[in-house]
Amino acid sequence: MTDLRPRRTGLRALPAALGRGRDRVTGVFQHRYPTVAVTGMTGVGKTELVDHLSGRPRPGGVPESGSAVMERRVRRDPRLRGFRFRVVPGENAATRLGALDDVFHDNPVDGVLHVVANGYATGRRPAGTTGNVEAAREDQVRRELEDWTVTAHRIASMAVRRSHPIWLIVVVNKVDLYPDDVDEVVRSYSPGSGTPFGERLDELRALAGGARLSVDVLPACSHLDEGSSVTRKQRDRYLAALEARMAQLAGHV
Repeated sequence: MTDLRPRRTGLRALPAALGRGRDRVTGVFQHRYPTVAVTGMTGVGKTELVDHLSGRPRPGGVPESGSAVMERRVRRDPRLRGFRFRVVPGENAATRLGALDDVFHDNPVDGVLHVVANGYATGRRPAGTTGNVEAAREDQVRRELEDWTVTAHRIASMAVRRSHPIWLIVVVNKVDLYPDDVDEVVRSYSPGSGTPFGERLDELRALAGGARLSVDVLPACSHLDEGSSVTRKQRDRYLAALEARMAQLAGHV
C-alpha cells in the first residue's frame, strides 16, 4: 500500500532533523562522560576523593567544613572520555535532600560512588560551621548506616525506573587509618556479609533487581597524614583500581 502522507522537506524538516541530531550528540556525550553521584555522610572524604579522581587534588586538602551545596567535577582523559561527578552534600539539610532528588530523580545518574569510612568520618560542626569536633566512632558508624538507608532507597527507586542497568561502588575510604584490617572491613561492607550495612545492601539488590544494579566494594584513601603507614604509591594504587573499575562499568575499556 502506498504511503500518501506528505513528507516534510526543506525548512519543515529542519526541526525534526535537529532533534535527531541533538539526541545523537547527547547519547555520545552521555557514553563518553557518564554522570556519577558521590554520596555518603559528612566527613567521610567525598570531596577530597573526587578531587583526586578528577586529577585536581588540593595541595592543602579540603576545608574543615562540609559543603552545603552540590559540588561538580569533571574528569577527562586523553581519549576524550571521563566522568561528570555530582558530590551530594553530607549535611542533613534541605540542600542535601534537593541534591538527592536531582541525582536520583530529576537528572538520574549512570553510576553511584557511595563513600563510607568504617566509623572514621571526621566530626563536623552543624550547618557547615568551620572546625571539626570529636565524635565517638560508634556514633559515626550508626550515622553512616542511617545515611546509607536513605540513599539506598533513592538508588532502588531510580534503578527500577531506568531502562538500562546502573552501577554502584561502595568506596571504603580512609583505609590509611586501619591499614591492618582493610580486607576485613571491605568484607563487612559487602553483600552477604551479614552486617547491618551488608543486610541493607542485600535489600537494595533485591528491590532493584540483580540485572538492573551491579555492586562493587573497593578500598580507597586520598588524604594522607604525615607519618601514615600507607605510602603515596599505595594510595595511588587504590585510586587506580577504583578508576579502572569505573572505566569498565562505563564501557570505556
